[in-house]
Amino acid sequence: MEVICLQDEAFYALIDRVIERITDKQSSKADQWLSGEETMKLLRITSKTTLQKLRDEGKIRFSQPEKKIILYDVESINEYLNKHAKSTF
Repeated sequence: MEVICLQDEAFYALIDRVIERITDKQSSKADQWLSGEETMKLLRITSKTTLQKLRDEGKIRFSQPEKKIILYDVESINEYLNKHAKSTF
């Protein structure tokens, strides 16, 4: 068995690089389209009717690849949330 000794600075720099690589890989795999349940969770709503209202009024972008499959665009959801954000005083 081989033991490797590192100084504190080198150890923490290594940890930072590992975390950076992991977050880069996770963000590159982020999906552009969310299911209805994921969208409701992101918007913090519990009603499917509210989700349908947002879709029908054109407030969030969606795609319907099949009759019973509706997917929602992450960017449009974030834009909707930012549009309704209140500024601090």
